[in-house]
Amino acid sequence: MTKHVIFARRAAAALAAGVMLAAAGPSALYAQAAVPAAARAATAPVKVTSVEGITEYRLANGFRVLLFPDQSKPTATVNITYFVGSRHEGYGETGMAHLLEHLVFKGTPRHSNIPQELTSHGARPNGTTWFDRTNYFETVPASDVNLTWALDLEADRMVHSYIAKKDLVSEFSVVRNEFESGENDPFGVLLERALSTAYLWHNYGNSTIGARADIENVPIERLQAFYRKYYQPDNSMLVVAGKFDEAKTLRMIQQKFGSIPKPVRSLDRGNILYPTYTAEPTQDGEREVILRRVGDVQVAGVVYHVPAGSHPDFAAVDVLTEILGSAPAGRLYKALVETKKAAATGAFNFQLREPGILIGFANVRKESSLDSANAILVRTVEAVVATPPTAEEVDRARTTILKNIDLTLNSSERVGLELSEWAAAGDWRLLYLHRDRLRKVTPEDVKRVATAYLKPSNRTVALFIPTEKPDRAEIPPVTDVMAMVKDYKGDTARSLGEAFDPSPANIEARTKRSTLASGFKLALLPKSNRGGTVFSQIDVRFGSEASLMNRTTAGKMVAQMLLRGTTTRTRQQIKDELDKLQARVNVIGAGNFTRVTVETTRPNLPAVLRLVGEVLKSPAFDAKEFDQLREQSLAQAEEQKSEPTALAQVAFQRTMGPFPKGHPNYTSTIDEDIADTKALTLDEVKKFYADFYGAARGTMSVVGDFDPREVTAIATDLFGSWKSTTPFERIVTPYRDIAATSQSIPTPDKANAFFIAGLNIALRDDDPDYAAVALANYILGGGFLNSRLATRIRQKEGISYGVGSQVTARPLDRSGQFVTFAIYAPQNADRLEAAFKEEIARMLKDGFTADELNQARSGYLQQRLQSRANDNSLAAALSTQLYLDRTTAYDIELEKRIAALTPQQLVEAMRKYIDPSKITIVKAGDFTKK
Repeated sequence: MTKHVIFARRAAAALAAGVMLAAAGPSALYAQAAVPAAARAATAPVKVTSVEGITEYRLANGFRVLLFPDQSKPTATVNITYFVGSRHEGYGETGMAHLLEHLVFKGTPRHSNIPQELTSHGARPNGTTWFDRTNYFETVPASDVNLTWALDLEADRMVHSYIAKKDLVSEFSVVRNEFESGENDPFGVLLERALSTAYLWHNYGNSTIGARADIENVPIERLQAFYRKYYQPDNSMLVVAGKFDEAKTLRMIQQKFGSIPKPVRSLDRGNILYPTYTAEPTQDGEREVILRRVGDVQVAGVVYHVPAGSHPDFAAVDVLTEILGSAPAGRLYKALVETKKAAATGAFNFQLREPGILIGFANVRKESSLDSANAILVRTVEAVVATPPTAEEVDRARTTILKNIDLTLNSSERVGLELSEWAAAGDWRLLYLHRDRLRKVTPEDVKRVATAYLKPSNRTVALFIPTEKPDRAEIPPVTDVMAMVKDYKGDTARSLGEAFDPSPANIEARTKRSTLASGFKLALLPKSNRGGTVFSQIDVRFGSEASLMNRTTAGKMVAQMLLRGTTTRTRQQIKDELDKLQARVNVIGAGNFTRVTVETTRPNLPAVLRLVGEVLKSPAFDAKEFDQLREQSLAQAEEQKSEPTALAQVAFQRTMGPFPKGHPNYTSTIDEDIADTKALTLDEVKKFYADFYGAARGTMSVVGDFDPREVTAIATDLFGSWKSTTPFERIVTPYRDIAATSQSIPTPDKANAFFIAGLNIALRDDDPDYAAVALANYILGGGFLNSRLATRIRQKEGISYGVGSQVTARPLDRSGQFVTFAIYAPQNADRLEAAFKEEIARMLKDGFTADELNQARSGYLQQRLQSRANDNSLAAALSTQLYLDRTTAYDIELEKRIAALTPQQLVEAMRKYIDPSKITIVKAGDFTKK
């Protein structure tokens, strides 16, 4: 998956980019060896340095190894980074690094079915490509067997991946489909156009996904040569993070990777790794790019060149970006959102090995002036030079950035993956060096970098204007990273956590449940975590089917307003306090519940919980905040009006759940959402809160490092007597037998289409058949690239980048759903539908093999174990159990049923619930191009 596409979409939403070679054969690859393999394998790894619990070793063949043991996690992450990305691609090769990422999943002689192996080992895997690097990782339950397998997989596919022409023939269309899905996103495409305009010569101006023509036409020989050149031990780095024996693992790495020869690099072999010598010239005038496509929200953006991520100036650039883009105190938010000139604003930067960029943007509704918003956007960004940031702004921004770094450092898995980015920028220790630099940033530093880089001549948005005396921004060259990090030691090591057993029996034994006088329920699972991390989930349930009629929009808006101010604190004061407390708090609401999730550390948990209690019990419902939220909600809804995925999903759910308009479970159209949001008043929001909020049917779970007695006392104080004036009554969701229909929704000018199909099933999650249906669906459309649907539709026919199926079954109502989905090019609609129907028919006719069952069972159970090993997921599960009056006895029973299943039971269950004649199909796309 290209990180470029992902980043663009995330930026657009929040503020707003894998898998083979006709094998040359081992002899051809190993012919470059200069030292016998036995001698290389016997040479002990050399320790290079150690910083804050992470130790670097170097093998004789140049391979870099980072070991990050964390006994508090029952998982291990193996992450290998190759220092090759879209920056290294030549003419005609755009997208090659990403296409190669896909082909490397196609197998080796020793690992012929990588997707199946990943599923069998319960792995959470992926591969990603970015400008400066490509990485592959697997997070697996910690065991010698899983770690040995993961290391062997990565060592083998470093030099033995097939990269075969037959795989390219099927996979290039999958990558093309991924390209097409990105073409549906106006912000993502606008970002690509802005970068290609801002960069004249440097490859950072090319999208990582590549040009469509290059994806479609690249010769297999070029991919094979690209693979042999860059996928080598002297151009890669391995990170092992989590629970493992360091000495044993280092010996294993030496055995598996040390025997791979360091290539002889020479001109005649064409494999010399040249540094990037194409330097982007100083920009000499304003530039503009205009994109005209179907869409529903206008976007204005502005791009400035800034130094490389390793440059000392970049810490101040980071702070400057936060000052501009944060909400609600950010300068863009105040200048555009608060004045209703834009619905949303933000800013972000690309911290890269070579000089990168800083981007500011504004989403503007159609009724508003784009020209006016663009003028304010540019003026606000460049006004930082004349109106420098205050000490308060710098402190607030620095606190936010450091909080996120600090919370990342508490997770060995997150740190293990983050190291890929910093190593690609020059060296993994830059992560810590950048943190240290951030601590020292002053208002004068921010003013200095703003003056240096936020210049009109360095801006990309405007027309070319002749200028008598250009004032140009000189971007400093990349500095000597090794000199920066030499002898760097970092902070003292963080506190280590315990080795926690995530089995249902152990979780049950360590969880303490209780009920307060108000009816509010608690589930507490204290355990020692790295860095003292702790997670909590608070669920507040309210209302009934009758009392919630025609109040859905108000209910959603109440939840979104809670973090926007209390009777004693403003929205910004709440955000500042959470940053100081090193806490992430999110609030969501839908139907008849509101959910609060918390991540923080042991010393800060009491204060965070009290602040959450204040947010829940004393909201201010400020009129200005309400107006801003409504504008943002309208912009988000309007953005979906022409999106195939949103339109198809809404149409499907409206068909499968035909509740009357106004019912809490009614699925509204996007136009209805817009109309309801426009009509909503602040008084209606306040009345909803007054009528329904209370803790009588609330639940709270806490997992991690905390004092149970202290938390119980705080929960009692906050929720022990807080009750709603309207009684809670569970809304029953009945099973509905829906006749099959087929719908086609036109979405003009959208390169990517969406397919969704399924039917309602009369099934509950504690029914005897549920285990068989769940595991059968896992084989059909779950797993990682190796499900039947993925194997047929993605791997074999190359129709879809994303395809799968899922089964949902409610815990209290015998009313579930079987759903399949896929993204695809509109011209492939008939092929996709035919393949889907054929795979459903084959499943019901032929059933499942014993081998399929055994491999799926292993992967399914290991994924459940991994979910329980994640404190955030475990907190969510415990909170849900409280509401359902369940314990982990349910998990034990379900997994016993899974363990006892036979192939015959699987096919009988699917034949019982899946009737092809009742499957509804909805397609959305530009089918005029078929």
